[in-house]
Amino acid sequence: FENLNTEIGLPLTILGAPLGTEVLVLEMAMRGEGQIAELTRIAQPDVGVIVNVGPVHLELLGSVEAVARAKAELIAGLGPDAVAVVPADDPLLQPHLRDEIRTVHFGPGGELEALPHELELPFASAHMRSNALAALAAVRALGVEPSGRIEVELSKLRGQRLLLEDNVVVINDCYNANPMSMRAALNDLAESASGRSVAVLGDMRELGPDQRRFHAELGAHAKEVGIDVLVTVGEMARDAGPPFGGEDLYSLEDAQHAASQIASIVEPGDTVLVKGSRGVGLEVVAEALCEVLPPAAGGAD
Repeated sequence: FENLNTEIGLPLTILGAPLGTEVLVLEMAMRGEGQIAELTRIAQPDVGVIVNVGPVHLELLGSVEAVARAKAELIAGLGPDAVAVVPADDPLLQPHLRDEIRTVHFGPGGELEALPHELELPFASAHMRSNALAALAAVRALGVEPSGRIEVELSKLRGQRLLLEDNVVVINDCYNANPMSMRAALNDLAESASGRSVAVLGDMRELGPDQRRFHAELGAHAKEVGIDVLVTVGEMARDAGPPFGGEDLYSLEDAQHAASQIASIVEPGDTVLVKGSRGVGLEVVAEALCEVLPPAAGGAD
C-alpha cells in the first residue's frame, strides 16, 4: 500500500511513465506548508485538482484555514495556460483563486453541477460522485469527453466492498480517516445498508488539540444518520461512544481485540463499515470477518 506522492515518490512516478504516455495522474502529499509547492514545481501540471478542504493534519498545520493555504499552493504554482479545478462550495479556497488562469468549479453552484446522463458509474455514494465530478472537470480540461460506463476498481482498504456468506457486506475503507471522510462514509453506510448498519470506527489521527471534540461529533453523527451498531477501536475513537449511547455500542482497545470480537457482533444481513486512520491497522477486522464468513461467489466490488 505504497503511496508515491512525496518528493521522492512523485518524481519516480514521472520518470517511470512509459514512453508515449499522454496523460499522467499524480497525487500530491500534503503534510505541511511548502510540500505541495515543491511537488508542483516538480510536476508542472497542466490541470490542478483540489477535491476538498477539511480538518486533516491539524496537528501539523493548526487550522482548516492553514490546510486551505497549503492545498492552494497547487493553484499558486500552476502555469498561465493551466486549469484549476476546485469545489464550488468551499469559501476557504476563494482567496487563493487566480483571475489570470482558467478555473472550473464543480458541485452545487459550479459550472459542472451534475454528472451527464451518458456517464454510468458503478457506485452511488455522494462523496464518490463528487470526486467523479472533479475527475470529469479535469478530463474535459484536457479536451476529452467520456461517455458510457466507467469501470472503477477501488483499491484494497479504500472503500472496497466485499459480499460475504450470510449476505454480510464489508466495506473495507481503513486506509485513512478524517472527520469529513468519516461522516461521508457513515452517510453512505446508512443509505446503502439493507439490514443492520454496523460502523467499526478507529482513531482519527493528527487532529491536534480538538481531537476529542471531532471524535465525539462523529459519534453524534452516527446516531443522527441512524447507524444501528457502533464499534469504536482505540483510545481516541472511544470518545465517539457516549454521544452514540445505547446497548449497541462496543468500545474496544485496539484492532486485534476488535478482530477477535467482530464475529460475535455481526449478524446475517449486516453491512459493516471498517474505517480508521492507517496506523490503527483495522484491516485485520475485515480479514477476520472474511475468515469466518468467506466471500460469496463474485463477492468483490
